[in-house]
Amino acid sequence: MKESLYISAFQNMAGTLHILTNRVVPPIKIPFKESFVFRYAERSIHQAIVQKLARVISTLQSAHILMLHGFIQEQAALQRVLGELHEDIFFLAYAEIDNETTQLHQDFLNAFYEEEFDADTAFDSTQKRPMIPRKRIQAYLAKKEESGLDPSTSLEFNRTISKTYSGFIHAASPQIMDMYGGNPPHFHVNGLLGTERHEEYRDDLWNYFYRSIIAFGIAAKAFGDQSQFDTISQFLLEFERRNYKQYSSELAR
Repeated sequence: MKESLYISAFQNMAGTLHILTNRVVPPIKIPFKESFVFRYAERSIHQAIVQKLARVISTLQSAHILMLHGFIQEQAALQRVLGELHEDIFFLAYAEIDNETTQLHQDFLNAFYEEEFDADTAFDSTQKRPMIPRKRIQAYLAKKEESGLDPSTSLEFNRTISKTYSGFIHAASPQIMDMYGGNPPHFHVNGLLGTERHEEYRDDLWNYFYRSIIAFGIAAKAFGDQSQFDTISQFLLEFERRNYKQYSSELAR
């Protein structure tokens, strides 16, 4: 049942992305070497949100495929990526929803839109993309989101989750050893299908679908699209119901 629901979720997200993409000024062609690349000339918050949403869909689909084949180490690494994408979308969306673009938002956008290289080759490039510390974004969100926790506790909670999945990104020993087992014991390099760990991460992926749906809802609200926001809210309730879960309205704000 979850698989059919996931397909519906992907369709819902893709439809929302199409709607919101058409609400921003489209990218233009920029000459690049002997060809061209597409870039958003205006470099707006809404254009940044659209781009982040696109990556949510592709990353979530990738994590889903990895889960189906038992590659849960790689799935977990992508879940860390998804977590940061969600944070970025909430961070940008709140600036529009609350009509309060801070210097932190501007610094984020400047770094986000900066080209990777300012020369034809990486060797000749002098460009150094500034990185906005993740803890600053998490601190901002901790103050904005009504999680039932005080800001300091919420911030520590987010950092703990991020640190847990960081072990999969950087291939730390405790996470790698989750691949080891069986009779005789060995490293399961062809995936962990049918194991207890596989079932655990199959269940965990649901949370990232759920959080992704919320991210699309918040994005719709940042665009001032109440109709699409309501559609996503209804889908979220159905997503909960069909998984026998019921939470307070995560999209209410």
